[in-house]
Amino acid sequence: MEDNLLLICAIAFAAVLTILSLLAGMIAGICQLFPVRAADLPDPGAEEAVRQAAAKAFPGCHVTEIREIKK
Repeated sequence: MEDNLLLICAIAFAAVLTILSLLAGMIAGICQLFPVRAADLPDPGAEEAVRQAAAKAFPGCHVTEIREIKK
């Protein structure tokens, strides 16, 4: 009985490891297909400036999301 439980656990572990490996490979492939340019990343200094300005203008205000619209 204990041998069966050990075998079941080993098979489940191998299955989870296989699935996670496949997902990691898919994510790596997607990152290769759609690379992120440094210019597309948000500027942390600008985001902090917006948060500080909003907190100063509206005390108690919390900025949760900042979206930049590029034209």
